[in-house]
Amino acid sequence: MRVTPDWRLQFVTSGSGDRTVAAAVAAARGGAGIVQVRAKELLGGELLELVCRVADAVAAAAPSSLVTVNDRVDVAVAARRRGARVHGVHLGQADFPVDEARWLLGEGALVGLTAGTLDFAREAESRVGAGRPDYLGAGPFRPTPTKDVGRPPVGLAGYRDLVAATSLPVVAIGDVRRGDVADLATTGVAGVAMVREVMEATDAEGLVCECLATWDGTRS
Repeated sequence: MRVTPDWRLQFVTSGSGDRTVAAAVAAARGGAGIVQVRAKELLGGELLELVCRVADAVAAAAPSSLVTVNDRVDVAVAARRRGARVHGVHLGQADFPVDEARWLLGEGALVGLTAGTLDFAREAESRVGAGRPDYLGAGPFRPTPTKDVGRPPVGLAGYRDLVAATSLPVVAIGDVRRGDVADLATTGVAGVAMVREVMEATDAEGLVCECLATWDGTRS
């Protein structure tokens, strides 16, 4: 059975060591609805070990938080075979097809898709059945050193246009900071994804709690 995520704040990991696992736990304790494990620099076996560590730690610390894997459907499948509590994947436009990911992970898996332009959002909206993603990750909000996607920033006005183009939940990503949360909450996006802001925080749990309170206060 598919679980409905708390879209408001997603933490996307960076790095691959103990600090990454600790940040994932802190974000989950702070209320992050999804912890997405992203470590493009790792080989498959190394990423599998990291995913299992993060999934086990998050499950123990905050069972309501979902854990997903960036790009690597094979790693998500292998982690599940090991008993890790992994809920799905987030895919890029050129990554594994959404419907094939569902076939491998099961009907209840959470499958996100990157769609940072109106054309991508409209194409995703036109999909039906197993090929339709559960949400869209849209960005970058502003230029970010963690991922060069080769397209201009979306900006606040751009998110309003993306939201209008699809009924799918849209999550803003791309160097989103705590000071951006209130403004982004007014655009209609379902939530925000944070990377460096959480990884570099001295109190990641408190940061996530603060961002969620800001989101709820703006939306209420």
